[in-house]
Amino acid sequence: MIGLARTALVLTAAAAGTWLLRRARGAGQFDFRDKVTIVTGGSRGLGLVLARELTRRGARVAICARNDEDLDSAVADVAGYGTVPFAAACDVTQQEEVNQFVRAVEANLGPVDVLINNAGTISVGPLETMTRQDYEDAMATHFWAPYFFVEAVLPPMRERGGGRIVNISSIGGKVAVPHLVPYCASKFALTGYSHGLHAELARHGIVVTTVCPGLMRTGSPPNALFKGQNRKEYTWFAISDSLPLLTISAENAARQVLAACAKGDPEAVLSLPAQAAVTLFNLMPSLSAEMLVLINRLLLPRPGGIGTEHRLGRDSESALAPSVLTATTEAAARRNNEAR
Repeated sequence: MIGLARTALVLTAAAAGTWLLRRARGAGQFDFRDKVTIVTGGSRGLGLVLARELTRRGARVAICARNDEDLDSAVADVAGYGTVPFAAACDVTQQEEVNQFVRAVEANLGPVDVLINNAGTISVGPLETMTRQDYEDAMATHFWAPYFFVEAVLPPMRERGGGRIVNISSIGGKVAVPHLVPYCASKFALTGYSHGLHAELARHGIVVTTVCPGLMRTGSPPNALFKGQNRKEYTWFAISDSLPLLTISAENAARQVLAACAKGDPEAVLSLPAQAAVTLFNLMPSLSAEMLVLINRLLLPRPGGIGTEHRLGRDSESALAPSVLTATTEAAARRNNEAR
């Protein structure tokens, strides 16, 4: 037993030393200027803000989204921060469309240096309202889409002996939140996949960073899907996304994402409340689980309403949302192409 403990201590110290050495070597050395960078879901929300910030830093940015109208608006927006981004419609859940998009980026901009898997979807409601399709849709967007993009960019990165991959997971990929079960299940899958990539691709000089943001003021609630008592679900979700002390701005989040990528951090949990939630869950999982039971029982809406059907947030408004309580989210929606 003493021998095992000594071995574990030596391995832990060696791992810590390696991590510190890599951080010291990598800190501030990665420059986004002229780097070909793909941002999925880049037409609105956090993806759009990331594309703006990357363009400001001189990166050669490529964005994709399903909607041509959103892409046209995003291209005009991002161009105001520097060069015109490459943009093309792409259903990220379809592997052939992903492959075609990556080939088009390579043909127009060059080999991909940085991949940021950001595209997301969210369905909000009690467990009773969620169907298998909700889980399949979440997995398609949050797990299979990043997998498709990684598979598309990985061979050239391996050949060149370098590259950066950022997978935008969520606090919901670290702590399961009630009324977001399909979303959390898919984000947990992405977190595990991304951590595994980091461990295995380091020997090829490829750095993989898993980003787990907490609540962000991106303006996304109008485009989220709501089930059950959809107006009540939208109210709590939109208000939660708007509270200054519990949330961070999309701009702040984007800067932290790029800083973590540049430093080569294995993981970044964004915002103090999210870091506190993860720490509490790791230290006291039973207490954390019971707190979530109480939140679900006392604060969140019961099943009912439209049941398993879904409505967009913009079609689920109530007396409290929009209101002064959601003002920051409404402003972010107008800034970040989410208000359509």
